[in-house]
Amino acid sequence: MLTAVECGSLSKASRKLGLPLATVSRKVSDLESHLKADLLVRSSKGLELTAAGRSYVTAAKIILEQLNEAERAAAGEYTEPKGDLVVTAPTMFGRLHLLPVVMTFLSAFPEVSIELMLTDRITHFLDDQVDVALRIGDLPDSSLIATRLGTIRRVTCASPAYLVARTPPTAPEDLASHEVISFDSVSAQSTWRYWSEGNEVAVSFRSRLSVSTIDAAIDAGLAGAGIIRAMSYQVADFVRGGVLQLVLEPFEPAPRPVHLIYDKQNRLPLKLRAFVDFVVPRLRDRLIATAL
Repeated sequence: MLTAVECGSLSKASRKLGLPLATVSRKVSDLESHLKADLLVRSSKGLELTAAGRSYVTAAKIILEQLNEAERAAAGEYTEPKGDLVVTAPTMFGRLHLLPVVMTFLSAFPEVSIELMLTDRITHFLDDQVDVALRIGDLPDSSLIATRLGTIRRVTCASPAYLVARTPPTAPEDLASHEVISFDSVSAQSTWRYWSEGNEVAVSFRSRLSVSTIDAAIDAGLAGAGIIRAMSYQVADFVRGGVLQLVLEPFEPAPRPVHLIYDKQNRLPLKLRAFVDFVVPRLRDRLIATAL
């Protein structure tokens, strides 16, 4: 019942649960028969809760939360850090910065196991069963707890060899006369946004080379194929090593915040508290160390 409500349809619930649609439909009907009340209104637009359904779902969620709380207490998660955690982060940031910290954490807390989901899609705490998420960018208002780790810049850069062969751009409009490598568009037509004197400047151009990952864009930039745009942490080592050079710095957009977020709970399991307390200062230090 709850899965059907969360998914918005019985067919989606059947796929998520791995059960035949007929089985899911029958179980919902059996529940309605047992309660002698209609809980769902089925239509072409999906499922809607009746007044009785809303009351039932609210009560059921409270009961499940209490059961989950009891299981955690019985498992000892409130007496010592132990159990499983699901942690998610953007792919490249997670590989470069979060993974090393996680490995150190696991050495310090042998009773905790971590599933690290590295993905560039936005994960959902309920649907993906996530305990902790690292997010880059502004956060929407929510009931989640967010701990700020620092900021990162969106930078524009190219190899010194490319900039010697071509006049370096001094304003965003100059990109129109340069070889620009795009990775954030499914087509070769791209738009990059900058700031000048408090106003946004949108520069559109057609890339002769458009790639599907930032790693490929960086490789092409290192090879001297043109100008690339990346987050500062993605190219920090290359810039420090002198194999990439920043351009258009005065026109960069405002730095983007980096947060560690987790769901608010009545009692925070010690495994989650230990993880947050352990990784926050270390990730802050890594962001400071890799800042450009």
